[in-house]
Amino acid sequence: MADVRLLSRAILAGERAALSRGISLVESRLTTQREAARMLLKHVLPQRSASASLRIGVSGPPGTGKSTLIEALGGVLLDRGHRLAVLAIDPSSHRTGGSVMGDKTRMPRLAADRRAYIRPSPSQGTLGGVARRTEEAALLCECGGYDRVIVETVGVGQSEVAVAGMTDMFVLLVPPSSGDGLQGIKRGIMEMADAVIVTKCDGQLEPAALSVARDLRAALKLFRPRLRSWRPSVMTSSSFDRESTLKVADLIEEFHATTKASGDLVRRREEQALRAIWDHACAEVLERLPSIHGVDELVRRYARESATGDTSPSLAADAIASYVLRSASHAPDVGQS
Repeated sequence: MADVRLLSRAILAGERAALSRGISLVESRLTTQREAARMLLKHVLPQRSASASLRIGVSGPPGTGKSTLIEALGGVLLDRGHRLAVLAIDPSSHRTGGSVMGDKTRMPRLAADRRAYIRPSPSQGTLGGVARRTEEAALLCECGGYDRVIVETVGVGQSEVAVAGMTDMFVLLVPPSSGDGLQGIKRGIMEMADAVIVTKCDGQLEPAALSVARDLRAALKLFRPRLRSWRPSVMTSSSFDRESTLKVADLIEEFHATTKASGDLVRRREEQALRAIWDHACAEVLERLPSIHGVDELVRRYARESATGDTSPSLAADAIASYVLRSASHAPDVGQS
């Protein structure tokens, strides 16, 4: 694993090409590369400074102006001395894993700035995969010296849930609209938001944006805040108004300072880690289950019996689980990883 050690040192030294190679490793589904990815994380994680970092999830429906806002916000964060990484989760092709939205040309100024790093992260059609791969990519970015990591996702499916579960602050972007504009926003997504920003508040769209913002403020009052020290707020933003972007940046820094001082930030991270560990452990067990001696034969036998009515899938599953647990109890203790 000499190559992994060299790669880890290069990532810690801030080499962008090395970071890209490292992220490719953690995104890979190949068994050999997954093992290399685990070794890489073990090498770099002790050097990570979690207390100084902040992960920001940004979501919203297509056409909301996510990339425009992120580029403007990113410029402000860079001017304030931060280093920024943007991980754009793409609604990939289920067959090819190909990206359809993670093009760096959407953020040309950030893409050209050496203090920023932009990486499309294909979802490959699985919510669990989004959480695991993107979380590990964010860890590598932080190890590479990026203290602000924005995870961007299009507001489709359940990707917002995955992103909210791996970031410190979840920001929901809402486009200006009229009439039934708020009915398209899921209650659950609103409840997860730490801040809601109505975009494109300028020109002919300004009255509609202000109206949506008023409605959102009223709606947020009905929800119980997720953090003791922070009540979500609603803001408006315009790509033509730098002052509004500065206010968004100020809100993010206020969130970081407030939740860090109150202990809410650490508690949220612990809760997220607990869920992630259970999710990853279950996924690992499920993936390795067929390789346990006797399990495949047992599953096929119960499948035949279930088909003839001699048992049911739930009874079969219970028997298989008991078999696996008995096998595990006789296995040698693997200890700590």
